[in-house]
Amino acid sequence: MLLACLLSGVVTVWSFDTDIVLSERMLAGAERKYGVEARQRLLAWRQLIGSARGRGEADKLRLVNDFFNTIPFVSDIDHWQREDYWATPAEMLASNGGDCEDFSIAKYFSLVALGVSVDKLRITYVKARDVNPVSQAHMVLTYYTTPGAEPLVLDNLIPEIKPASQRPDLTPVYSFNGDGLWLAKARGDGKAVKGGSGNISLWRDLVARIGKEFD
Repeated sequence: MLLACLLSGVVTVWSFDTDIVLSERMLAGAERKYGVEARQRLLAWRQLIGSARGRGEADKLRLVNDFFNTIPFVSDIDHWQREDYWATPAEMLASNGGDCEDFSIAKYFSLVALGVSVDKLRITYVKARDVNPVSQAHMVLTYYTTPGAEPLVLDNLIPEIKPASQRPDLTPVYSFNGDGLWLAKARGDGKAVKGGSGNISLWRDLVARIGKEFD
């Protein structure tokens, strides 16, 4: 995954419905494609969002992190027969598999649907040590209580949510959300990149598929 490739494309400002809407058409399409268990996983996701709305943000982070970390890790080449594919949360759950990008994206959209401000969330590309191969490209979700604060890390490699200072195995490279893109600066806030997340072609493709996954 090369930063130069991800930043190619037309600058676009994206907006999307932040609620979790699963129509019967979507549920039926997922069931046809992946079996009745796909419907059940999607309904469990909807139930999670509904039941966690009144919780504090710490509980929301924990519930969403734990929920998605039960999904099996599968590489893109094995799961989608592509080198790099960013699945929507519905695709990840219905197919019962995903890689690090898919875990991070699913947690991001779920927390936004639960009312967590986009400003507090960033999907963060890192280099992960202590895995095979060493310094493997990896992606996590980071949560900032306030701008510039040390972020908490939601990861599929280590299920416990920890402050970034307790994850010396991760070296941040860049981060983004629906509003912007930042180059990493130590373990806190980074330098904004002109054009924001609309520059990321895989993100654009992902957003365009939301709600149409099983058509």
